[in-house]
Amino acid sequence: MDMEQARFNMVEQQIRPWDVLDQDVLDLLREVKREDFVPAAYRALALSDMEIPLGHGEAMLSPKMEARMVQEVGVKADDQVLEIGTGSGYMTALLARMAHQGVVRSVEIVPEFTARAMAILKQQGVANTILEIGDAAHGWTQGGFYDVIVLTGSVPVLPEAFLASLKMGGRLFAVVGDAPTMAAQLITRVTEDAYRTTTLFETDIPSLKNAMQPQRFIF
Repeated sequence: MDMEQARFNMVEQQIRPWDVLDQDVLDLLREVKREDFVPAAYRALALSDMEIPLGHGEAMLSPKMEARMVQEVGVKADDQVLEIGTGSGYMTALLARMAHQGVVRSVEIVPEFTARAMAILKQQGVANTILEIGDAAHGWTQGGFYDVIVLTGSVPVLPEAFLASLKMGGRLFAVVGDAPTMAAQLITRVTEDAYRTTTLFETDIPSLKNAMQPQRFIF
């Protein structure tokens, strides 16, 4: 299989048509080898337009979703970044490359994922990451405040703890709602008490484990 041709096709046929036009992001997707992060059994499908199973009922998001997330939060070189859900470590690597003078703190509830991602990131020479094991579905206060927060799984309700962890001007990407129709949102902290929410597109991705549930009426 010609991986470089497949990578070109991924960028030009999947990602660019999905409104990912930031050249820095497109270049990054060509440089960071996605196939190094997927489980060995799925390596041939690493660049396909699909979610790839990771085990434990979890999956890697499609390449175009990962690319769109990275583009929308507009990571700057010295940003402090919080990622909820390490998974394969691929998104962690993308964020860390963008925030190469900052630090990416990534929290994962499945210890096996953390151990595997840590090993791959080390092999890839990605050093500006802190990987932690924990349940961060309702928020993660360690590490203080962040310029960027990315939730790699959906939440029926967005916990306010994430908003409170944003710095002024900080950006949060989250997919909010219930299947089959969820909204990808970019939330920016504009003042101490005010946030601007932009709805980007509709989608449907797996939820974070132990995600906060809304109060539901029972008749």
